[in-house]
Amino acid sequence: MRTIRPIWLLVPLLNTAQQILLKQSAVDADKAGGAWLVDILSSHWFLAAIVAEIVCFAIWMSVLSELDLSKAFPLSAISYVLIMGVAWAAFGEPLPLLRLAGSLLILVGVWLIATASRPAG
Repeated sequence: MRTIRPIWLLVPLLNTAQQILLKQSAVDADKAGGAWLVDILSSHWFLAAIVAEIVCFAIWMSVLSELDLSKAFPLSAISYVLIMGVAWAAFGEPLPLLRLAGSLLILVGVWLIATASRPAG
């Protein structure tokens, strides 16, 4: 069984960073004018999101080269939980109890998949 390398934990962190950066570029865009797409594409937030995605892609390819896809993909699910927490802290988005419970279930599911061993035979 292969173990998770510490650098692989950057995948959910970079996914989270990318989504927050994209959100900030969208918030900053001038929606009233017709140039919202130009605003987004020229935003330093958007550029940072692209860089985060490129770095994340490189690390993700390393993950996929060493782990079964069914074990690797749940690593990205941790992003769901991180994004909710950062959105709450950075943007004041609500974090109701049901959402917190769902986040706990996601984390438990990721842990169960990550620690499951292959069936014998």
